[in-house]
Amino acid sequence: MKSSIRIGCGAGFSGDRLEPALLLAEKGNLDYLVLECLAERTIALANQRKMQDPRKGYDPLLERRMESLIPLLVQNQVRLITNMGAANPVEGARKVMEIAQKLGLKVKVAAVSGDDLFSHLPSGGFNFDHFQIIDEDLPLVRNPVSPIRNQQVISANVYLGTEGILEALNQRADIVITGRVADPSLFLAPMMYAFGWASDNFDLMGKGTIIGHLLECAGQVTGGYFADNYKKTVPGLASLGHPIAEIAADGTSVISKVDGSGGIINLQTVKEQLLYEVLNPHEYVTPDVVADFTSVRLQQTGENRVSVSGGSGKTRPANYKASVGYKAFFLGEGEISYAGHHALARAELAGSIVQERLKNIFSELRIDYIGLSSAHHTTFGAVPQPNEIRLRVAAKGETREQAALVGEEVEALYTNGPAGGGGARKFVSEIIGIVSVLVDRNTFHPSVQIFES
Repeated sequence: MKSSIRIGCGAGFSGDRLEPALLLAEKGNLDYLVLECLAERTIALANQRKMQDPRKGYDPLLERRMESLIPLLVQNQVRLITNMGAANPVEGARKVMEIAQKLGLKVKVAAVSGDDLFSHLPSGGFNFDHFQIIDEDLPLVRNPVSPIRNQQVISANVYLGTEGILEALNQRADIVITGRVADPSLFLAPMMYAFGWASDNFDLMGKGTIIGHLLECAGQVTGGYFADNYKKTVPGLASLGHPIAEIAADGTSVISKVDGSGGIINLQTVKEQLLYEVLNPHEYVTPDVVADFTSVRLQQTGENRVSVSGGSGKTRPANYKASVGYKAFFLGEGEISYAGHHALARAELAGSIVQERLKNIFSELRIDYIGLSSAHHTTFGAVPQPNEIRLRVAAKGETREQAALVGEEVEALYTNGPAGGGGARKFVSEIIGIVSVLVDRNTFHPSVQIFES
């Protein structure tokens, strides 16, 4: 039983930078490195890739990350936990083994599966009528299910907790590749393993979940997404370091980073991350515990060091949350720039032309004047007339062909619109929508498959 462990977070989303994880593995004096690389749409897109090739569906950066990380993990005896398995953790684990063998390194890799809701459905496929939707009551959100046909569903994954990761660690896995596991659970599992915490000790489960929540977004707690270059200045953002938590067996911790790395850790950055995406700090629901953030205490104990204590938890939810991805619509976009005298007037004329031509084709059409009012759709009062404006037109299409009409009309403005248009571009992309549902947790049990080089 250890008295303390060090966990670093090397990635906070799929497209995160590669260098911070390497720095943590090399100089962080870690016991565990976590790469948190899944979001709701991330796993839906991974399922699309798996449909096209059954050997794919894991994170597209898995190979690049592992080729550089595995030698450092082996050299410094750091165990890795990551949800880069996405929609296909078994094939992701196989790919990691293939990389380790190519490098001539001996590792034990575990694949944690069991989150795929489709495997628990009857042959009729997905049917929203069988599930409790948990998005409907959110303000300003229309019923997300009514326009969705069940055959449009492409992914359905349950947010598992710590159980599968714990089993993998108990089997001495050096690298644990999971599918959809709740973000804090990736960090809580090694705490439970190292300290022997019982899963029904909800006070410790809550404390560990709070630490996991502070780490899970990686560079956000070290000053990324915090900096505004005005009131909140952060040094060295180009070499932003990612966080380390030194955790004691009683659930207290200190958040820090590798000395000399960019960024900053102070009470402000930690408080912002503590409240990030938290709707109810009294009841932060995870698969492992309903955590209570309201008694958390923070203290600046040194340069780039903040101690975290307090927090608690109560019980665990009877249901798992599941994220359901579906084919929502095709987004058609077109952009063109106007510069010089009366740029805004010419852009507005161009926008009105396109709107007139497309108003009977699309029920939802958006006109943006980038550089003036595209984010808020208001100028908040009088502003100087800009000498350059980029017109953006976007609409939802039922088919790719219909969505393409938007870009075609914008491109046609070259000679059919006002003077001086340039730099036209057009795009069509398929948009994946997300709906969250509740499922009985007793239906789902993680499975662990071990691979050894």
